[in-house]
Amino acid sequence: MKRIFFIVISMLWPVLLVQAAETETRSPNGKISVTLHCGEGEASCSPFLSVKYGRQNVFEHVSLGLQTNRKDLSANLRLQSVTEALPHVDDYRMITGKRSHCSNRANERTFIFVNGKGDLLTIILRAYDDGVAFRYQFDAAQSGEAVMTECTSFDVPTGKPRWLRPRSVDNEGFYPFSTDGDEAGEWGYPALVEAADGIFALITESDLQRANCGTFLVNESAERYQVRMVEPSLPVSGRWTSAWHVQMIGPLATVVESTLVTDVAAPCRLDDTGWIKPGAASWIYWAHNHGSRDCNLLKEYVDLAADMDWGYTLIDAEWDRMEGGTIRDVLDYAHKKGICPLLWYNSSTNWKGEGAFGPQYKMNEAEARDKEFAWLQEQGAGGVKVDFFYTDSLSMMNYYLDILEDAARHKLLVNFHGGTLPWGWQRTYPNLITQEAVYGAEWYNNNEQLTTRAACHNATLPFTRNVIGSMDYTPGTFSDSQHPHITSYGHELALTVLFESGMQHMPDKPEAYGNLPDAVKNLLRRVPTTWDDTKLLAGYPGESAVVARKKGNDWYIAGVNGKDSPVSLRFSLERLELPSETIAVLIGDGNDDKSFSIQEKLVPRADGEISVDCLARGGFVMVIQSKIR
Repeated sequence: MKRIFFIVISMLWPVLLVQAAETETRSPNGKISVTLHCGEGEASCSPFLSVKYGRQNVFEHVSLGLQTNRKDLSANLRLQSVTEALPHVDDYRMITGKRSHCSNRANERTFIFVNGKGDLLTIILRAYDDGVAFRYQFDAAQSGEAVMTECTSFDVPTGKPRWLRPRSVDNEGFYPFSTDGDEAGEWGYPALVEAADGIFALITESDLQRANCGTFLVNESAERYQVRMVEPSLPVSGRWTSAWHVQMIGPLATVVESTLVTDVAAPCRLDDTGWIKPGAASWIYWAHNHGSRDCNLLKEYVDLAADMDWGYTLIDAEWDRMEGGTIRDVLDYAHKKGICPLLWYNSSTNWKGEGAFGPQYKMNEAEARDKEFAWLQEQGAGGVKVDFFYTDSLSMMNYYLDILEDAARHKLLVNFHGGTLPWGWQRTYPNLITQEAVYGAEWYNNNEQLTTRAACHNATLPFTRNVIGSMDYTPGTFSDSQHPHITSYGHELALTVLFESGMQHMPDKPEAYGNLPDAVKNLLRRVPTTWDDTKLLAGYPGESAVVARKKGNDWYIAGVNGKDSPVSLRFSLERLELPSETIAVLIGDGNDDKSFSIQEKLVPRADGEISVDCLARGGFVMVIQSKIR
């Protein structure tokens, strides 16, 4: 009898283990807990996650699952197996980004579900100290299978502060503050939510590969944002793996400083990265929309780059229609001045058709692209800016990756404009030096909106778009374009540090930079575009932001006022671990919005509070050198 009992228990033991399995996964520091729910012991369920930070609810119901044209992997599922929580460590180096050495820890579990027909869905879940990431896997059982629906959705109750950007093809737009979840719409990543008092969640995706299309959020019903694929039917074969669904979670400093987007991305695929040199570039388009048609004007911007020690100049759209000389003349002139040229290209998928800027039809086909890249390499060009992408479809994702891989073979940097968001590719392909996907300073050319909204917008971007990857905003405009700016000179100077971009394009006219005080020009000459560390010192989305970035032994601190009234920005240097006394140069607002206050002083206490007075829409830069006087 005992033998029979033992045999029965042995047969049932795996089932008992699954039914009794602990489905809570905690982050290594214990602050974040994620629980997978599946019907509380029911035979079948629609699985979902609940996420907490400490005792505070972040998400109470994150729906899970997929639906294909062959099977339903979202409902009537049974939890078949669960792995133990295993430690996972990310440790790697970045050439660009907010931190040169990235290290993060997670606890990872794998859940396998089965539906009534025996189809399996795998969910890989990681609880990090700074957020949560999960992805799906399943095996396509037969040809012709396609993913039809992403069932992932996030609950955001009405009344919770949120900053969401309406979805657009170019991923450019504002992140307006709202507490209303009833307004239906389509929303782009990243989406920031204050889930509890002082606890935030930034929702995005990472590690899109060749089997993935882009996604976005929709809230057809109130208080629930569902992930929707760009492709209405995504063909799959073999073992299909989704992108990582990423939620950076914690106080604002945790979110801003997080490297979770690159932590979960595929490691670097380039054998040689020594040729990748980030830097700053003079840029002609902001001040002269058709300036790249003018050979002599382009040479003035080469001279500007040489005078400011920026290293690069960007030759923008329409250089194929140049007058007064040829592109070879400009390239030769740049090389004589010791400046590396970057060239603009139309992706040639522009919905504007033949009326779009050129050069066109150089990138689409592999053979033509390789020929153009080989020519650029021969001419000593440093990289390409590829613009006007249409959608985040499967074919377009593959097109982006083709460009990155082919450019790397020819040692060319890449800047994607008018297109997709950062998906962690800066780690996988570090020649991706920056991306646009932001409502940046070039919009002063197009309409009057940025004039009145820039200050609030600029104080929102450090908490939203710039968190997920390098951002080609083109900061530091002291003169006016077609539409004026009403941010102060101190505010504009601060943006060159506040906004992280591996290639920082300096957009103003040569004479505008020439008229700046020497201290400001010297700062613009040496301000880094890559950083060893990043810290958020103070701020709240849309109101203000104070960010410290470290390079070597020096800290660059930038602060902006997003309000239309003067403020004193207060912050502590305690987290920077400075010596007891340090030299600080503060460049801030002067008596009016077109002047500076420049002072050098000792910062006597690293743990003391500092206060910097800012004008309406004002700002400052403080440079702290780690030298004891």
